Amino acid sequence: MLLPATQGDDAKQVLRRAAAVGTVRVAAVQAAYVLMDRDANIDRIRALTAEAAAQGAELVVFPEAFVPGTPIWIDTRPIWNGDDEWFRLLHDNAIVVGSTACDLLADVASSYGVWLVVGVQEREASGSSIYGTVMYFSPEGELAERHRKLMPTGSERTVWGLGDGSTLNVVPTPFGRLGGLICWENYMPLARFHLYAQGVDVWLAPTLAPGDEWVATMQHLARENRMYVIGVNPVQHVDMLPANFPNREDLYPAEFVEESGPWIEPGNTVVVAPTGKIIAGPVREREETVIVDLDLNKVAATRRFMDPVGHYNRPDVFQLRVNTARQAPVEVIGEA
Repeated sequence: MLLPATQGDDAKQVLRRAAAVGTVRVAAVQAAYVLMDRDANIDRIRALTAEAAAQGAELVVFPEAFVPGTPIWIDTRPIWNGDDEWFRLLHDNAIVVGSTACDLLADVASSYGVWLVVGVQEREASGSSIYGTVMYFSPEGELAERHRKLMPTGSERTVWGLGDGSTLNVVPTPFGRLGGLICWENYMPLARFHLYAQGVDVWLAPTLAPGDEWVATMQHLARENRMYVIGVNPVQHVDMLPANFPNREDLYPAEFVEESGPWIEPGNTVVVAPTGKIIAGPVREREETVIVDLDLNKVAATRRFMDPVGHYNRPDVFQLRVNTARQAPVEVIGEA
């Protein structure tokens, strides 16, 4: 049985106990963001993480692009038509690694002694290009890893740049290896295989994808690599848009709401076992933190039937080459 998590050293004791018995309590946080308000969303993360930790969660996972919220205008209206002010807000509220905002997220993880995984929109300190990113913070308050989305989907390409192979890494923890991809990246079989080969046990899929088809994808991945899969979405209703949001009346045109309904992002959070069986969810059209206990001993047990990078692989027939070098825009040669 897991004991409730508390702050500081007590929480770390819970983590060590979880590692000893091969279990971990996970919180998949389906929540609404405050659109283009980085600080308000970090406050939401702190409050929701505190609630999850009080229920014994050791791994807390937030949705894709939760900070500072989805650039929803790319889907509700013509692209690049009057969205200048909204993109400026996105730029100004994006996360920069090493910034105060990044430090605040790290402090949430250390304050509650949890592994904290957050979907953000990120940029370089000196840059204007935005990246869809997932950040992994350790219970010690360190940025253990970040993953930039390799290929933005559809209209996302008008606001997000491309990640590279340098951020395709699995994160070791006391209870198992964490890894995953963002939204439709999960349809990239070679990217999946590269992470599978690193021994991922718990697959995290922060996403915006709705519907039963996405749930079926989460089930397929779980069966494909015999691992736990956590798919976590945001929710956003038209009434949640801040009253002072710039050009508020233009963001959700009446014809869009009439066609799509008032839930701009309906949620779709789901947790799947290594067999492909749904453990929790899908949760839709409401905020909810899904709390589940995962027995990681079942990962190895189910892989005795199929291990896609081990005994069920044919490296003599198929080989994968991965470029993990960071793709920098400038290479400086010579003395500084």
